[in-house]
Amino acid sequence: MIKSMTGFGRATSQGKNRSFDVEIKTVNHRYLDVNIRLPKSLLSLEENIRKLVSERLKRGKVDLFITQNMLQKEDLEAKFNKKLADSYVRCLEDIKETYSVRDDISVSLIAKFSDVISLEYKEEDLEEIWGDLKEPLEAALNLLVEMRIREGEKLKEDIISRCKNIKIMVESIAKRAPQIPIEYKEKLQNRLKELMDEHSVDEGRLAMEVALFADKACIDEEIVRLNSHIAQVKATLQLDEAVGRKLDFIVQEMNRETNTIGSKANDLEICNLVLNMKSEIEKIREQIQNVE
Repeated sequence: MIKSMTGFGRATSQGKNRSFDVEIKTVNHRYLDVNIRLPKSLLSLEENIRKLVSERLKRGKVDLFITQNMLQKEDLEAKFNKKLADSYVRCLEDIKETYSVRDDISVSLIAKFSDVISLEYKEEDLEEIWGDLKEPLEAALNLLVEMRIREGEKLKEDIISRCKNIKIMVESIAKRAPQIPIEYKEKLQNRLKELMDEHSVDEGRLAMEVALFADKACIDEEIVRLNSHIAQVKATLQLDEAVGRKLDFIVQEMNRETNTIGSKANDLEICNLVLNMKSEIEKIREQIQNVE
């Protein structure tokens, strides 16, 4: 089964202390390019996330957005900065002695000074967080892959249909090819009769010219290879793996053989068929650009 490189998936989950929103979208790209946007507090989990994505996706530009919503503030705790508080107290005592003012130093007063008491995040259990995040991430990836499979089936149907069209045109070329040397001989004979006496025509030389032309215009090998490439495309589409690059190479070879047929055949009917084949091959190539 082939997959498109275009898709979208979204999932959410809610744990005891937090909830996650995961959104992932992909477009075509030559390689796997994963761009992850997540809160700074989750940066240590980026490698886990990247590994999970690369296990499910082989090619494409991936944009992954993760939003964390805290439901409870249990991960915050107050910290007392004793060294700073001591400094504040010494300063207050100096002020009292210097200016002979009333001593009203109290706990509430010292606690109001900046940074004496601060809020800090407790060290979190990354395994627990990863467990909460992994579920929606896998769910979003599942939805994404399902969409890519559906799109891939449409691409597959279109490619197979175009291969059938090319196959029909190749068969027409194969039927037409043997007639080209015969017609060339008739045209050459008629031309020579117009230019000279019929008895002056050297049949041996004429046969040699026709044989040389037939050898140059022979496209049997190209037809065999082109049929082989068409069969390879159909077989590759059945593989359960990433086949985009392989298909791209096969289509390049199909285009190469088609160009050779057009240049060697020296026939208007075959040239028209070649133009139609090249149009179909180009459409296949465009479709393959979005195959994983």
